[in-house]
Amino acid sequence: MKCSVFIAISADGFIATNDGNVDWLQAVGRHDVDLGEKADMGFLTYIASVDCMIMGRGCMEKLAEFKLTDEQWPYGTIRVIALSKSVSVVPNSLAGRVEIYSGEISNLIAELEAEGFRHAYIDGGATITSFINEKRINEITLTQAPVLLGSGKPLFGHIKHQVNLVQAQAQAFANDFIQTKYMLSYDN
Repeated sequence: MKCSVFIAISADGFIATNDGNVDWLQAVGRHDVDLGEKADMGFLTYIASVDCMIMGRGCMEKLAEFKLTDEQWPYGTIRVIALSKSVSVVPNSLAGRVEIYSGEISNLIAELEAEGFRHAYIDGGATITSFINEKRINEITLTQAPVLLGSGKPLFGHIKHQVNLVQAQAQAFANDFIQTKYMLSYDN
């Protein structure tokens, strides 16, 4: 199964402030430009390529805080799974949209493959790191916001082995965001 990442980061590598806030993403960059058909910076094309999503508990809890309506739900009809060994009940605002999984990543991937799933969107810093440590991430798209937060929640935790980023593609947007896409190579 292909596992990929599509995530926004600050220029100094953080995905959220220390308290988990991501409001800075909407506050930075140039707001006086029209991105036209690139306004979503590739997210809709990306989300159309995946058939399931695996996120961490923290990501699920942050998503629950937004209390999104059906019209605002960004993941369409794809299956969304949150990994958690400490939480067994989905927050009310995500009931019917997200399910909890408490087992091992390798078992989850095997179960999803057996059910016919082919491409998983992996989200949440600790979850992404866990998948990289299991050599499961195939590609990563990083959308860098034009801001230095100075501190916060880093995208990557402790990576247990060297991972080479290859086949780089980059795009600068008129709002001063920069997007890079890499394939991951674990052959060292």
